[in-house]
Amino acid sequence: MGHVLVTGATGGIGTALVSALAEAGHRVTAVGRDIGRLDAGGIEADLAEPGTMSAAMGALADAGELRDVQALVYCAGISPVEAVADAGPQTWRRTLAVNVTSAAELVRLTLPALRRSRGHVIFVNASPGMTGVPRWSAFVASKAALRELADSLRAEEATHGIRVTTVYPAATATSLLSDIRRAFGRPYDPESCIRPQTLAAMIVWVLSAPADAYACELSVLPSPG
Repeated sequence: MGHVLVTGATGGIGTALVSALAEAGHRVTAVGRDIGRLDAGGIEADLAEPGTMSAAMGALADAGELRDVQALVYCAGISPVEAVADAGPQTWRRTLAVNVTSAAELVRLTLPALRRSRGHVIFVNASPGMTGVPRWSAFVASKAALRELADSLRAEEATHGIRVTTVYPAATATSLLSDIRRAFGRPYDPESCIRPQTLAAMIVWVLSAPADAYACELSVLPSPG
């Protein structure tokens, strides 16, 4: 079991993930805003401002806890519903900052530790095959960029033994999805969605892969019926 950094730890998926990781025996450090709401230890950081990540992670380094990081799970994200005609530069800047740029910066800052531990990076992306969604351009574009970040990182860090996984979860029962469905004028039925606890268990399973193989991509769907 190891030391895992988790972003988005106060969201529906992140909260479930922190609990699942702790149950599996991992030590968890949350990275993000409002982490005071968590029982787990954490680092206050504004993911909308990637340039502040270095200072935020400095606290972890000062405590001597950055060197033993063995996994990073990036599940933070924002999902503005706006048409291209209405989305100004601030929408694009913030969405890309939270969904992609801070992910890249946290990877950069933790790479020395991840290389030492031959660690694992997991990016929680969008629903499988999502592309070209009207009124969701900033979100969909950011998730396409996150996929490319994952694929490039996987190729670059293979010689260091770092595993990189992209998880593509379909509709997951969270308050964020409820808000998104409302913005699109669509119904939200949590019973037809993946439970956050179920998705968290699958991410923990990905981290527990044997030494000789792992899942580089994982699409997660609700069971039929």
